[in-house]
Amino acid sequence: MEIGQTYKHQFVFSQDQVNDFAQVSGDTNPLHLDPEFAATTPFKKPIMHGFLGGSIFSMVLGTKFPGPGSVYLKQAMEFLRPMFVDQNYEAIFTVKEIDIAKNRVLIETKIIDSQTGKTTISGEALIMNKEQVK
Repeated sequence: MEIGQTYKHQFVFSQDQVNDFAQVSGDTNPLHLDPEFAATTPFKKPIMHGFLGGSIFSMVLGTKFPGPGSVYLKQAMEFLRPMFVDQNYEAIFTVKEIDIAKNRVLIETKIIDSQTGKTTISGEALIMNKEQVK
């Protein structure tokens, strides 16, 4: 890994995945599950759980970039816009800082709506890298 290095991952979530997340997390807010209820909100349709969208960060950092063996130490997230099912998104990871002595890497984490180009989630992750960093 080196400062400025970027990794991108495209993804989409289905309503079934939102329903599964609601069951696992216990967050059964009708805003995520009930189209009739959601129609009465400013969003007009169900929105995904923010943490379901943010879970893509954990998946990528633990399995793809930098990958297996990485240890997630901290994640900050700001939920800027709603996310919807069956819509294409792209998660973008950019290495911001590297602490060789502690084998820590600070990574900017961002999710972009592929249709609008707008950021839906913005944040930073701190990981302990699986291998020695440059």
